Amino acid sequence: MSAEMLALFMFGGLLVGLFMGHPLAFVLGGVAVLGAWLGPGANTLGILINNIYGNAMDNYVLVAIPLFVLMARFLNDSGVTEKMFESMRLLLARLHGGLALTVVIVSVLLAATTGIVGASIAVMGMIALVPMLKYSYNKELSTGVIMASGCLGILIPPSIMLILMASYSPVSVGALFAGALVPGVMLGAMYALYVLVICYLKPSYGPPVPAEERADTSAGELLGMLGKYVLPPMALILGVLGSLFTGIATATEASAIGVAIAFVLYLIFGDRKASTCYRTLIEASKTTTMVMLVLVGATAFTGVFSIGGGMDVISELVMAMPGGTTGALILMLFLVFILGMFLDWTGIVLLSFPIMLPIVEQMGVDMLWFVVMVAVVLQTSFLTPPFGYALFYLKGVAPKGVEIVDLYRAVIPFCALIVLACVLMAIFPSLVTGLPALLLGH
Repeated sequence: MSAEMLALFMFGGLLVGLFMGHPLAFVLGGVAVLGAWLGPGANTLGILINNIYGNAMDNYVLVAIPLFVLMARFLNDSGVTEKMFESMRLLLARLHGGLALTVVIVSVLLAATTGIVGASIAVMGMIALVPMLKYSYNKELSTGVIMASGCLGILIPPSIMLILMASYSPVSVGALFAGALVPGVMLGAMYALYVLVICYLKPSYGPPVPAEERADTSAGELLGMLGKYVLPPMALILGVLGSLFTGIATATEASAIGVAIAFVLYLIFGDRKASTCYRTLIEASKTTTMVMLVLVGATAFTGVFSIGGGMDVISELVMAMPGGTTGALILMLFLVFILGMFLDWTGIVLLSFPIMLPIVEQMGVDMLWFVVMVAVVLQTSFLTPPFGYALFYLKGVAPKGVEIVDLYRAVIPFCALIVLACVLMAIFPSLVTGLPALLLGH
């Protein structure tokens, strides 16, 4: 089988397997086996096994993934998220759109502490959507801000996606964390600004909380709530990122520090039941296993694709794009956007990086800038139909009256803001490279 036919077969088989509803990890592995048999030959499978165990699974950086997942689970099960939301809700109660703005702020804090999109969207959907609808907030604004803000968990460090990206690129975890921090916070600020502007232009979209409800909590009580429930997550953020950026700890060691702090918060705010702790460990293990299985399948897939000549086919296609380097970069980012409609971020990173990064290096483009650009574009992978996971996470916890078509409409302005953020990063690359240069000398 020619390299061109092999590329068509493997990507076509990937789409067919996904549309049939099979798990991504097994589709990747199955297509890899079929591709090896039809293309370079069954002997390729021995090379793939050595590659999986010798390279992919023997990567010390990946140890940080289960630790950050466990940190996120401990914080989520501590119950501090609900209390933090209530504190911020009362603080911003007088503003038009105050509840939606609270969702953005709390989601940014959750993104910097949990990093698990499904958990963030489910929690915010349960504690924020009903109050917003109760106070007559616009349905699309309410659902859109929860989904878009919840997706920041894969962009704002510490993030398991950034760790996986670093393990498949020449960029260090510390540099990638520093490079993604400004774009992540900037995107959160853009969401907050959009909420304030739309609620200023259309006050009915986000009415303030009634005065009688605000009067039940004094200023002193509110300050006490902020100190008790907002400062501890901030300590977790500073503990993890501070130890990493100052060079005190590596990414893996910083993740262990995060687990220790999150466990203390769980002991303080959680129910401290052995059954809850056991469930936390089991859920963290399930998430880690899922990521590792996709890693194995994607390593096999890209290995067969590379040995069969598929990498050369894609490279020639990209380099032949009109517009030179700019055209090639736009094409690659557009392909990431399209893949986001069908795959989750894990599959996209593991499939695209082995193909795209050698091309980017050949063009002489700053690798840190490109990787962060891909990370920002991947925000849309959770929001775009037909397989936008954020849509289904929120639909699963939304009250009656919120239909899937409402969610499809709700994500449109936020996807536009993500595209705008990419444009700003292209015009001002220092948004990505400035902080790493300052902190790490990158």
